[in-house]
Amino acid sequence: MRWAVAATRNRPYRRPHRRPGIAGAILAAVLCLLSAPQSIFAQDLLADGQSVTTRTRPIETFRIGSEETRFGKLTFLGGLELIASGRKTGGLSGLVSLDGGNRFLAVTDNGHWVTARVNQTTAGKPLGLSDVRVAPLLGADGRTLVARWGHDTEALALTGSGLYVTAETRNAIYRYPWPLTTGTERMIGEVALPKAIRDLPRNAGLEALAAGPEDSALAGKLVAIAESARSDLHDLSGFIIGPAGTERFAIRRSDRFDATDAVFLPGGDLLLMERRFSLRDLIGLRLRRFAGSDIRKGAVLEGAVLLEADFGYQIDNMEALGVHRTGAGDTILTLVSDDNRSLLQRTLLLRFRIDE
Repeated sequence: MRWAVAATRNRPYRRPHRRPGIAGAILAAVLCLLSAPQSIFAQDLLADGQSVTTRTRPIETFRIGSEETRFGKLTFLGGLELIASGRKTGGLSGLVSLDGGNRFLAVTDNGHWVTARVNQTTAGKPLGLSDVRVAPLLGADGRTLVARWGHDTEALALTGSGLYVTAETRNAIYRYPWPLTTGTERMIGEVALPKAIRDLPRNAGLEALAAGPEDSALAGKLVAIAESARSDLHDLSGFIIGPAGTERFAIRRSDRFDATDAVFLPGGDLLLMERRFSLRDLIGLRLRRFAGSDIRKGAVLEGAVLLEADFGYQIDNMEALGVHRTGAGDTILTLVSDDNRSLLQRTLLLRFRIDE
């Protein structure tokens, strides 16, 4: 993808001139590898990061007090409650599933990378975590995003051209190289964004981010969605961000749900995770599915509800969403909660299979 990126001196990022011949063939091969992030480079992430001791407790049922596993078109596979020795691993807000679900990379809302290996069954049921590591996100100058006050990082999207991270308070999208082998890799720059995104409210800015499928009209683009709107009478703002500029669409907001994360499913549809979290409603989770072909300039999307859950289910402040395929071809969702580094909340990792 040829992105307009505001680099460290606010100059557009430009790819170097490609020379034909052997060099071009080598570069093409490298880009081909990068376009398959689910299975490549998943074994060495954040090697220089801090190792974190983590315990897990199994979650065998999704609905409290019920052995039911089928919820509409979703089958609950199992889950884990994560209990870490360090607070830096709390606040998980964005996630990409790697290596067929055997590993994940997450970002926290206080500017840290978190990675772990997932011990799982062949069906995708999580059994435990190991090799949990954490490292700070670095700016282009090598300083941490916390030091630069740009660390309200909320979502991740992995593409063939790099790793993209939203920063809600700044309404920015940072670009990082991939893979994050050591965890000391620096930011490449920021994606050039229009005033409509920069002017979003600081506490309701870019919250969800997904990379357009390579075999669709959204190939080479990012889809970003704002967290909230003024009321249920106002739509959630969506943005299609590409090399030629940014286009707007909208998603109908209802029942006081806010957007928290999004992924494109293998068939090309967009899955949006939404959260309700207030004294009035207590806590809620919703998953809505949108046809990928409907995401275009000026569209107002309703979507179909795949799952809705309240405090009677094993949920918390659900903020991160990932997807992968099993060896058998099943589509598996990974949902993770942001505990806000609070003793009153939990970090949960839940797995569902989509049954078409």
